[in-house]
Amino acid sequence: MSATDKIKNAAQGVAGRAKEAVGGAKDDDSMRAEGQKDQASADLKQRGEHVKDAFKG
Repeated sequence: MSATDKIKNAAQGVAGRAKEAVGGAKDDDSMRAEGQKDQASADLKQRGEHVKDAFKG
């Protein structure tokens, strides 16, 4: 996995956690759900990178 991909995935996860927290503070279920979706997406991308790394070698 390239360092760039790792950083992008981590940044997306952090942004998702922040969005979820703001949604919780504002009692905005839509924003909270969007933050959770962003976190799940970042996690899925990270797992995909790990799979690619496993096949490389």
